[in-house]
Amino acid sequence: MVELLGEFVRCESPSHVKRAVDECAAIVAREWQRRGANVRILQQAKRGNHVRAEIWYGATRPAGQIMVLGHTDSVYPLGTLAKMPFRIAQGRAWGPGTFDMKGGIVLALHAVDALRALKIQPTKRLVFLWTSDEEIGSESSRRAIEQEARRSDAVLVLEPSFGREGRLKTQRKGVGAAEIIVTGRSAHAGIDPEKGVNAVHELALQITRLMKMNDPRRGITVQATVVSGGTITNVVPDHARALVDIRYARAADVPRINPRLHALRPILKGARVEVRGGADRPPLERTAAVKKLLAAAQSLMHQMGLPLGEASTGGGSDGSFTAALGVPTLDGLGAVGDGAHSPREHVVISKLPERAALIAGLLATL
Repeated sequence: MVELLGEFVRCESPSHVKRAVDECAAIVAREWQRRGANVRILQQAKRGNHVRAEIWYGATRPAGQIMVLGHTDSVYPLGTLAKMPFRIAQGRAWGPGTFDMKGGIVLALHAVDALRALKIQPTKRLVFLWTSDEEIGSESSRRAIEQEARRSDAVLVLEPSFGREGRLKTQRKGVGAAEIIVTGRSAHAGIDPEKGVNAVHELALQITRLMKMNDPRRGITVQATVVSGGTITNVVPDHARALVDIRYARAADVPRINPRLHALRPILKGARVEVRGGADRPPLERTAAVKKLLAAAQSLMHQMGLPLGEASTGGGSDGSFTAALGVPTLDGLGAVGDGAHSPREHVVISKLPERAALIAGLLATL
C-alpha cells in the first residue's frame, strides 16, 4: 500500500495543470485495469480528465450500485516534491497529497484486492469515480458526479478522515464564493479629493455590511478574504474588489444568503457596486440516511475490535453534491492522518489496512 501511495504522490497533480492531472489519472486508470475493472477516461477540454472504473461480480450486471467518490488533483504546485518529498518516518508516510487524498485511492484499490482474495462477491456493482478538479470547485466534474449518484443506492466518499481517531464526516458546511467589485472615480488625493469617489472606502463600508450576515448560531459565516484596490497613495482609487468566503450548515439558508448578498447597494454617492457568485456547493446534512450508513460502518469496525466516531467540519467535498440529491452519503472514509494542504501532510501507515478493511466491508454488505 505504501509503495503504491508513493507512486501516486510522486506524480504531482495540481488542479490547474491539465497535463499533470491527466498523467495521474492515467496511472490510476492503469491500476483499475489491472484489477479487471471496466475503465473509462472522461475526457475534459480544459481541466484534467476524470476516471470512472466499474466492477461487478457474477455473470450479469447487477441492478444496484454503490458509488465510491474521490479526486486525483492536489493543491500543491509543480516542483513541490523537490522540497517536500515522499518519505517514510515515525510510522507515517509524508508528502504532498498523501492525506488529501491519494491515500484514499490506494484504500479503494486494496479494498477490492481484499474482496477478491477472500472470494467475497458484493451483490451490487461498484463504481469508482476519480475527478480532477475537486480542490478548485468541481466545475467540470459536478455533472458526472450527480449523474452517477442518481444511479446509486449509496455513496462512499474517500476524503480524509477527521482527527487522530479517524472519525467519519457526517456533517459538512455548504460553501460559496462571491466577488464584490466597486467602481468609483479617481482624482488627486491632495488637490481635489472632493471630485473623486473612493472605491476603497466604499468597499470597506460594504464589508461592514457583510459582517452583519454572520450568524454563528445557524452556522453561517461570511468573510472577506482577499481585498485589493487603488494604484498609488496620492490618487483617490476608482476601483476595489473583495473575494468573499461563505459557509452555511443548512441548505434551507441559501435563499436567505444569496438575496442579501446581491441586494448590496452603494453607500457613497457616485459609487457602483457589483456582486458576483454566492452560496453554491450544498452542505452535507446529518440525515437519517447518513446515520444509517454510519451505524453500518461502526458495526464493521466493532467486529474488528476498533472504535469509530463521527465529526462535523466546515470544509466542503463532492459528497455534498450527492447528499443534496437525497442519496445516502458517508464521508471521511479516507486515510487517517493530518496536515492537509501543508508541509506537515501525512498518513498513519498502520491505519491503512484497517481503513481498507472497513471500505471492503461496506462494499460487501451495503
